[in-house]
Amino acid sequence: MELTVTAKLLLRPTEEQKAMLFETGKAFSKACNYVSGIIFNSHNLNQFKLQDETYSDLRGVYGMPSQMAINVIRHVIGNYRAILATQSDWIEPEYKHTIYPLTWNRDYLLRENYFSIGTLKGRIKLSYENGGMEKYFDGSWTFGAAKVVNKHGKWYLHISMSKEFEQLDDYNVANVVGVDLGINFTATAYDSNGKTTFFSGKHIKQKRGHYKKIRQQLQKRQTPSARRRLKAIGSRENRWISDVNHCISKTLVDSNHKFGKAECGNTAFILEDLSGVRNATEKVRIKDRYVSVSWAFYDLRQKLEYKAKLNCDKVIVVDPKYTSQTCPKCGHTEKSNRNKKKHTFRCKNCGYTSNDDRIGAMNLHRKGIEYFESIAERVQQVQL
Repeated sequence: MELTVTAKLLLRPTEEQKAMLFETGKAFSKACNYVSGIIFNSHNLNQFKLQDETYSDLRGVYGMPSQMAINVIRHVIGNYRAILATQSDWIEPEYKHTIYPLTWNRDYLLRENYFSIGTLKGRIKLSYENGGMEKYFDGSWTFGAAKVVNKHGKWYLHISMSKEFEQLDDYNVANVVGVDLGINFTATAYDSNGKTTFFSGKHIKQKRGHYKKIRQQLQKRQTPSARRRLKAIGSRENRWISDVNHCISKTLVDSNHKFGKAECGNTAFILEDLSGVRNATEKVRIKDRYVSVSWAFYDLRQKLEYKAKLNCDKVIVVDPKYTSQTCPKCGHTEKSNRNKKKHTFRCKNCGYTSNDDRIGAMNLHRKGIEYFESIAERVQQVQL
């Protein structure tokens, strides 16, 4: 099984190198707009015909090296094909930002101590923040497409890296972890040792409420500066949410890594299928809808999935029905078992009491156990 991850590296160019990068990026954007205009007017996406029509201008007028000129054409064609894949209308993309894509071994080289890239004035070597990158130079990872990005005065390298990983076999699972996702507790995990881990969502709700209040104030102004501020706040909130999900998923995987005596990971994380959570807004009070349906559950799931694969673990998604209403001790299911306001669970049949999010995690753990038991039974039937 191949896994691809994208690393974001902070580059450390000198002032002279910054000027060269900025000049190259600006020329690349102008060249892309030139090629984009030709494609928009002609509706021609044939790379060889476009090369015949634009290559000499890209080299002469825009000062592109030969490989960079080809990259411009490929980049713009790829953008048009992405647009046409979702709609039939031709829309002309506009290139403003200092971003340009790179091809491994032709446009750039990445070593443990430096990053080499071609510019309009030749190839340069840049230092970069390489903390945590050591494992990617052990020979098992393959570097792929990359791009250089200038953002808020800083230069970054976004690079994709791929590696073949051994997939966890269903028969070798030694630890099943039920992970309940929610608002009061962003994630609640219950493992095969009976240990429960809570990830509080209190500070998340407070900060999201703060962002919501600022947005409401800015939306009332309806000025250009307010709209710019709204965009900046949205980007900042998205980065913060992504970081929170990264920390939670990393903690979940690290705390369950190498369970027992296995040489590699052997944990299965059981999550709820929350794909329809945004369609449940009619069941939530209007003032609570923003908090209830805007949290990035799917982003957390994606981060947990790829981190689990890195450790030879796996993620299984199950039906969330009745996970917060079923008693994990006696199996009695009743809606009144759960008190949503107090976030408690009390079984009407056996009296078992606990936190409602913990109950959800316990029931997901049980569903995971049942899933693997059913697989074992099918294997036995086939063998008989």
